[in-house]
Amino acid sequence: MIMLLVDTCIFLELLLNQSRAQECREFLDKIARGELEAIVTTFTIHAIEAIINEADTILSFLRNIMASKGLYVYITTISDEIAASILMGKIKRDFDDTLQYYVAKKLGVEAIVSFDKHFGGLDIPRKEPRDYL
Repeated sequence: MIMLLVDTCIFLELLLNQSRAQECREFLDKIARGELEAIVTTFTIHAIEAIINEADTILSFLRNIMASKGLYVYITTISDEIAASILMGKIKRDFDDTLQYYVAKKLGVEAIVSFDKHFGGLDIPRKEPRDYL
């Protein structure tokens, strides 16, 4: 099966009911059913919790993560963050994008699923949810 890394913005698009929320819902539903395999980092989960900052929404989000058959949580370590910090200057990206890229590289994913164009020009392709629908 294809392994993908899902970036923070995909979850936020849905949780904040933004313009491409339905596309993200359909993509994440495929992962939840186990039709696609994907990774989310704990860094992403914590960022979403901090941005949403509403108990019921966070609880629902976390329960969906736990129930998703095709979604695996990668626990980012201090070593990962040190490596990403070193890598930042080489790939000229901010810390969160570099950490996502570092984890994607480390785990050998096929693509980073994101609307963030900062992932362009790297050796792991950036895809959007619609590419898997």
